[in-house]
Amino acid sequence: MMGTLATVMAGKKIRTFKDRFIASVTGDIEEVNGILKITRIDVKYLLKLPEEQRDSAIECFNNYIQFCPAAQSVIGCIDVTHNLDLENSEE
Repeated sequence: MMGTLATVMAGKKIRTFKDRFIASVTGDIEEVNGILKITRIDVKYLLKLPEEQRDSAIECFNNYIQFCPAAQSVIGCIDVTHNLDLENSEE
């Protein structure tokens, strides 16, 4: 998911290298009918970027999931949530 979002942002000239782009992932594993299953994945992105790229980053975030093979493979089976925190940074 992170790679797909970075690729979409690269198309808008938003840098996502090194410490500018971080993802934190948590989830739940539950017993369902006697079998352990991943039931929830929560992805929290942090992106440091110049103020003038903020709107483009939000647009990318709002659209990337439809292009993400990993997310599209599990949506419907696993509850996937994601959010994007933006932090101002000098270029």
